[in-house]
Amino acid sequence: MLKRFFTVMLGSLAAIWLTGIILFLGFFLVLASVVGRSLASANSLSEVRDKSVLYIDLSGTITERYTPGPLVEEIMQQKDGQLSLSDILSSIKEAANDDRIEGVYLYCGGASMGIASRQELIGAIEGFRKSGKWVLAYGDYYSQGDYYVACSADEIYLNPVGAVDVRGLASVTPFFKGLMDKMGIQMQVIKVGQYKSAVEPFILTEASEPSKLQTRQYVDGIWDVMVGYIAERRGVDPDSVQKWADDMAMTFSAETCVDKNIAGRLAYSREVEDILKNRCGLDKKDKLRVVTPEEYVMINGAGFESQSKQHIAVLYALGDIVDSGKGGIVSEDMVPEILRLSKDDNVSGMVLRVNSGGGSAFASEQIWDALEQFKAEGKPVYVSMGDVAASGGYYISCGADKIYADQTTLTGSIGIFGMIPCLKGLVTDKLGVTFSTVSTNPNASAPSLYEPMTPLQHKRMQDMVEHGYETFVGRVAQGRGMSVDSVKVIAEGRVWYGEDALSIGLVDELGGLDAAIRAMAERVGLDESDYVEYPAIHFPLLLMMLRQADVNAAIGDGIVDMVGQYAVVCGESSSYAARFASLVEQFIGQSPLQARMEDVTIE
Repeated sequence: MLKRFFTVMLGSLAAIWLTGIILFLGFFLVLASVVGRSLASANSLSEVRDKSVLYIDLSGTITERYTPGPLVEEIMQQKDGQLSLSDILSSIKEAANDDRIEGVYLYCGGASMGIASRQELIGAIEGFRKSGKWVLAYGDYYSQGDYYVACSADEIYLNPVGAVDVRGLASVTPFFKGLMDKMGIQMQVIKVGQYKSAVEPFILTEASEPSKLQTRQYVDGIWDVMVGYIAERRGVDPDSVQKWADDMAMTFSAETCVDKNIAGRLAYSREVEDILKNRCGLDKKDKLRVVTPEEYVMINGAGFESQSKQHIAVLYALGDIVDSGKGGIVSEDMVPEILRLSKDDNVSGMVLRVNSGGGSAFASEQIWDALEQFKAEGKPVYVSMGDVAASGGYYISCGADKIYADQTTLTGSIGIFGMIPCLKGLVTDKLGVTFSTVSTNPNASAPSLYEPMTPLQHKRMQDMVEHGYETFVGRVAQGRGMSVDSVKVIAEGRVWYGEDALSIGLVDELGGLDAAIRAMAERVGLDESDYVEYPAIHFPLLLMMLRQADVNAAIGDGIVDMVGQYAVVCGESSSYAARFASLVEQFIGQSPLQARMEDVTIE
């Protein structure tokens, strides 16, 4: 028996060691493969060949900035949606002065990106064209956003059986009160500002009149900007573009699109490739020489200047503003980064790139304070606003020496709110879960997810929200050189788009990130190429492997999962149920005070 025990034990140990050795060797074989592939890629991209084309594939999600994906995706090269606006803009700018690049080929395949981001792309393309080079756009089916960008090209090619979508803009916001009533969930809301409509989907069944008013104003304004540009570039009057939209241009035949000058010429993709070869001085039998923005940036290293030389810090603040965590604008990470840069003698100034609808009011205040400390070191701060820099996104921007926004940026939304869901109707009344509480004081368990607030608790929360609002307004008044009363006139949680924001003093200049960097470079006496992007992006595979354990983690806690599942039971579609559960999650375990813009989709 003892002999058998040792035989089995030693056999098991041998198997474990053998498995470990195989996994160890396997990992390094995979690692060698990845490194080898990267080196091969790097060698092949060590130089751009003459007569090349910069190929910009407007498909999938265009993010503000590249971030490395999980290890498996890195190994398998499955990083969907990782084309970044930063890489695209840098590559276009560099290519304009690169004799090896003949032109830009825009493939319009239905990119997902904000309208202000598209404006920045348009600005870069126009700059490229001014260098004397050409830009050609092609699409099988042009989404409205892609078509807006395509109008910046010299020529627009359309598939002979393709279509162009021009139909106007619509702001679509789902409302969840009916669903919540079915589920027995009551959202308790405390807010300041009649336009602070982020809370409305949880307490109303449709938008309030103030919300409709502000939405109408910025949607109309943004559409006017788009119509004006399309009309100018296509050589038609704005009324013609409006008629395209009213007549549902997406139903037009390709020939009609050419007749109405919506598109320039009809061609299949293979024909466009031959046209590109001809433009580049290549024979039809030659292979088209293309370089992507990711490849081109890798070669030229735009935005990756040495941190040991004098430079401008371009700090990205993207996503929801939170106190702690891994995603979005995390104050416990952002604040130390700003303070470190303030003490770095090689940093002459900062351009804060903001693309955020806000979040935690507390976190926003901490970031605002860190930026004030940066300025106290005698270093200027400019802000470049992306698609949205509203509520908390405006809070962290308002103290800047100068604020840049695109014409269609959504900003403002100066307001504060708090939302506490009461799940008693769901958890107790429907699911039968009850609670017994023993406390030393009446409000010891407040705020509770399972009992509604008492009048006293509601009043105290309202006092806290109003105090937060006064602080927010004060920060804006101080940063913008305005009186508190003047700020309150344009505050109340109201959202403004770029051009209106400029006219009321919320921003200083209309322009993109490139304009902000150029202005900062002039101020601190550096070249506009002397900038470094922060936070630094780390790519070590071992670090990504250690983080891989989080990839399959469930989203939210048990309550959030239950909310999402119950929403489906109540007849809600799975996509909206997931969205609803995600929104509820934002108000469980987060800061009680939120400086957040409403969840808006403009289509």
